[in-house]
Amino acid sequence: MKEVMGMKGRLAFLTILISVALSSIFVTATASAENRENPQEVTGPMERQVILQRVYMDGEMSEETLTVKILAMEDFWASYRDWQLIDQNEERVIFQKKENDISPLLKANGFFGITQDGTLSIFNGKPEDSHIIHSFFQIDIGKLETYKQRELLKGIPILNKNRYEQVIEAYKPYSLPETEK
Repeated sequence: MKEVMGMKGRLAFLTILISVALSSIFVTATASAENRENPQEVTGPMERQVILQRVYMDGEMSEETLTVKILAMEDFWASYRDWQLIDQNEERVIFQKKENDISPLLKANGFFGITQDGTLSIFNGKPEDSHIIHSFFQIDIGKLETYKQRELLKGIPILNKNRYEQVIEAYKPYSLPETEK
C-alpha cells in the first residue's frame, strides 16, 4: 500500500512539474508575440538633438547643435563626460563646458579700448566705431601715460588669451578705487 501511495505521490509531483513547465513556455511565447506587436517596447537606436554650449572666459557663449544617433547610452554619456549636463528631455540634451580661452569673436574682431568715461572695455571692432562687448574698470586717465592713452583710443587687438590677460593686468594699476567712480 505504501508503494501505491508513494507512486501516486510521485505521479502527482511529476504532473505538477510538467504543468508548471508548460505554463512557463506558454507565458514566454505569449510575451514574445506581444513584444512583436507592440513597437514601443522594441529597443533600438535613438536620435536626440544635442546642444553643446561653450562659455568663454570673456563671457561670450557659442552653441553648436547636432543630431546624434544613440546606439548605447553608456557610449553616449562617455562621449560627453567632459561636459556638464544642463537640461534634457525626450527630444534634446543640452551640455555646457567652460573654456579656458577667449571667444572666437574676440580673437577675430575684439579690441581693447576706453569709453568716454574712462572705462577699459572690449569692443567688437575698433573703439571709435564699434559697440562695447564687455567693460572692466574705470581708469584714472591722469595717471596714464600719453602713449597708453593713444593706444587705448586707437584700439588694442586682442588676438589670443595671453594678450587678453596681459592688457588687463597692464591697466589694472591705473584703475580708480571704488570710491572715486
